[in-house]
Amino acid sequence: FLEFYSFCYYFLIEYKNYSSTVQFCCATARKIGATYMAKHEFQTEVNQLLKLIIHSLYSNKDIFLREIVSNASDALDKLKYLTVSDDAFKSIKFEPRIDLSFDEKESVLTVQDSGIGMNEEDLTNNLGTIARSGTKAFMEKLSSEAAKDSALIGQFGVGFYSAFMAAKKIDVYTRKAAGDGKIWHWSSDGTNSYDIEEVAADSAVAKKYGFDKPELSGSAIEMHLNDDSKEFASRWKLEELIKKYSDHIAFPIFLHYEQKKYDDKGAETGSENKIDQINTASALWKKSKSELKDKDYNEFYKTFGHDSQDPLHYVHTHAEGTLEYTTLFYVPQTAPFDMYQADYKSGVKLYVKRVFITDDDRELLPSYLRFVRGIIDSEDLPLNVSREILQQNRILDNIRSASVKKLLSEFKKMGETADKARKIAEADRKDEDKAAIEKWNKFVKNFNRPMKEGLYSDYANREDIAEIVRFKSTDASGTGDNNYTSFADYVQRMKPEQKAIYYISGSDEKNLRANPLLKAYVNKGFEVLVMDDDIDDIVIPGFGKYKDFELKAVNRSGSDDDLGGDKNEAKKKAEEFKPVVEKIKKALGDKVKEVKLSKTLSGENPSCIVVDENDPSYQMIQMMKAMGQPGPELKPILEVNGDHPILAKIKDSDDEALITDVSEVLFNQALLIAGAEIKEPAEF
Repeated sequence: FLEFYSFCYYFLIEYKNYSSTVQFCCATARKIGATYMAKHEFQTEVNQLLKLIIHSLYSNKDIFLREIVSNASDALDKLKYLTVSDDAFKSIKFEPRIDLSFDEKESVLTVQDSGIGMNEEDLTNNLGTIARSGTKAFMEKLSSEAAKDSALIGQFGVGFYSAFMAAKKIDVYTRKAAGDGKIWHWSSDGTNSYDIEEVAADSAVAKKYGFDKPELSGSAIEMHLNDDSKEFASRWKLEELIKKYSDHIAFPIFLHYEQKKYDDKGAETGSENKIDQINTASALWKKSKSELKDKDYNEFYKTFGHDSQDPLHYVHTHAEGTLEYTTLFYVPQTAPFDMYQADYKSGVKLYVKRVFITDDDRELLPSYLRFVRGIIDSEDLPLNVSREILQQNRILDNIRSASVKKLLSEFKKMGETADKARKIAEADRKDEDKAAIEKWNKFVKNFNRPMKEGLYSDYANREDIAEIVRFKSTDASGTGDNNYTSFADYVQRMKPEQKAIYYISGSDEKNLRANPLLKAYVNKGFEVLVMDDDIDDIVIPGFGKYKDFELKAVNRSGSDDDLGGDKNEAKKKAEEFKPVVEKIKKALGDKVKEVKLSKTLSGENPSCIVVDENDPSYQMIQMMKAMGQPGPELKPILEVNGDHPILAKIKDSDDEALITDVSEVLFNQALLIAGAEIKEPAEF
């Protein structure tokens, strides 16, 4: 280029003809530029991902084809939608197809689609960077199991890069529909950079993929297979993988291959080029349930959900009447990686009459069901529906409402089936009983926490959700790994005179079970639910009641009134220890809201803290701080055990230093037991 520009400068000086010089130099520059590709550096996270894929993840290479074909299907979905909703695309003749071809000698595999295609900006945004925090989360999720790690690729939105498991180099040729008509070539060997260049419409490669025809859009992904992956350049391998992973892609997939001819004696006489459709190309969700088997649902989910495991559960519904729609929902075996991220991606796709509309609308299901994957296909929505219209569309509201009720009904049924099986003696359980228990345990382990959010956020369905959520408990049914209890079972075990459901909340189950307040209730024969999820302190007070039973926290003031006891005796004892209580309150000052004699503590436990019923808990304040909000200063109530020897030491003492030291020990020890922070741990 430097030599060329020097020549242009000489040309201008020599011939003194500016116009001719500019025309000549620009034309020549375009020709030279066509032989040089603009080099770009990969985003740092992409670099990390590529190194991981190329050097570590070899155990399940097959999934790269699933991901590339799935991307091709998405590109077709997008163009299909635009051809019916956007005037700029309506003149396009939409002929959807995905073509697979291979060169066995050169070890090249190509996947081409007639979808939306990409321009230069799209190539950089889609293939040079990763949106959101996909790669970072992917890296954090990694384990030492390579098979498991490779299966995660699709779930993290980085499916294109999986092709580098099998390819030493990838070339992408593409033209965007309804764009400027330019053809672009993206190329990379999976190291630190990628190249982009414009391709002439009359070039050999443009003709090879049909881009010499200006009306053709789409992308052709050319994968130059590495030495360990040459098996993918074969007809039988490709057919097997498409049948396994992509049979229910809703667009036809064609395989191009060369078939040899033989005479009646078995001698080869020549060959012919053939093209066969190798998938069923039907929308599985539109089929009757009677036509489908578990295997069909499971294989479709693996393609649709980018997952290597079968789903934990699926729900397929055809609704007819006032509204006509089909839904197919899946619950995955494990929680999606972004389930607790603010920018989580919706797992539900919306179709109208089999035309893809969106996969990025969080309004399709409430946020507490964000782990659900699936499809909603409506016959009544307009094809040109916008996101703004979706948010206030009565038809979609009704579909959403019915879908939520159906899902909650299925979850409730799963729980009831497992509870019924659990009541059978272990030696007498059949395989289906064991499977039901294992299935429900997985559901609770992965999705109990988001389901609890529904108690707070979905007022219309909170009664149904209350039958689904599970808790640890002081009862044997809620103690130990995979043992949980429900509100309904708790109520069945309640004492006849009991009027409330008791619970204790905090951040650590082990600490909560050791809390002296909990022991006081258990000693009186009351069962206590143990709630150690960080959202319990938000959800449960907001929920308030289960049926006719109020939910009471044993670590809040006022709940000890239900423990009974002689009120006159308690009043007499409180008067007796009033001077001691006042001494401790004076020593602690404004560190506590109040000091009082405990009605619950006994034995070796000298003190505990409770929170006023109108104050936030320690856990809630910690959550607020974690979200960057300044939490209020919490002043707890300190309760002391009048029967403990340490109280006797300061009862008749006037030694202020001793009283202060003892008071600080009582207070800080109570804070530790409650799981709260001590402000000055060194002094303690």
